[in-house]
Amino acid sequence: MPTLTGLALAAATLLGAAGSASAQEQVLNLYSARHYQTDEALYSNFTKATGIKVNRVDADDAGILARLKAEGAASPADVIMLVDAARLWKGDADGLFRPIKSPALEAAVPVNLRAKPSADGTTWFGFSTRARIVVYDKLKVKKADVDTYEELADPKNKGLLCTRSGAHPYNLSLFSAVTEHLGEAKTEQWLKGLVANMARDPKGGDTDQIKAVASGECGVALTNSYYLARLMRSSAPEDKAVVERVGVVFPNQATWGTHVNIAGAAVAKNAKHPENAVKFMEYLASPEAQNYFANGNNEWPSVPTVKVDNPALKAMTGGSFKAETIPVSAIGYNQIKVQQMLDRVGYK
Repeated sequence: MPTLTGLALAAATLLGAAGSASAQEQVLNLYSARHYQTDEALYSNFTKATGIKVNRVDADDAGILARLKAEGAASPADVIMLVDAARLWKGDADGLFRPIKSPALEAAVPVNLRAKPSADGTTWFGFSTRARIVVYDKLKVKKADVDTYEELADPKNKGLLCTRSGAHPYNLSLFSAVTEHLGEAKTEQWLKGLVANMARDPKGGDTDQIKAVASGECGVALTNSYYLARLMRSSAPEDKAVVERVGVVFPNQATWGTHVNIAGAAVAKNAKHPENAVKFMEYLASPEAQNYFANGNNEWPSVPTVKVDNPALKAMTGGSFKAETIPVSAIGYNQIKVQQMLDRVGYK
């Protein structure tokens, strides 16, 4: 992961690139939290189609937001790409994004997958979605016992649950969505039940949770869907063995639907090339780019008219699943409450 020093050097490089290209406006400076090699095709194809060169700084969501604050009006960033709805909400709340008006984006991206609009426009849009799913040990656990998020806190699953840190953005976003569905009091009791059902202290990433279920260390775990899809598409024998051992559940299909998070983008408040930034945002909603999201990183397109043929996603869902429809912006403003709950219940 880049250090702040590395980011500073990269940002300085971008400033130089921006200055040399400003006359012809054939440059776009991108700060991206997406670290997927398959995204390179997104950038190169945008350049081929428009002649606009993409200069990129990579960091995680928190690092990018911190960098934007530190740089202020001098920031060279034109577009910000983040991989969590709550981080997008935070950047928006901190005034780091510029509202834009784009009929193309408004027509393509569903209302619940973008920021709440103001008179000046909309600040951020989601361009791909990923589900927060449940994997379970098919030898030890019945699917019917873990087919809702609520059941993960039921005493019948005591000693079975594994997760990564409760404070990780992926879990914070899920817990914030649950707060929207259940209310604060019931969500805190639910979180207390999750802690009581832990097989071990939270640790590792999502792939680690899947492998812990396959090894028998855990009976059930939470993961983002694309981590499982990667294992399903792998040809490595050890990955095939993991996939064979675990079952998958898209929770709450009979109620509010499975929680989905987004990867999205915004135009930076101090963008030096705002027209190019809007062009890039509109390109991300194109069928070509949406298919790269789906097939390159095993995500679902945010644009509902785009159809994809990803074998792992299709195998996981049987073709489709019911997703929750709450505005993803609600996930952001519930996070402070959720963090306080986590402290109170001892969720590490």
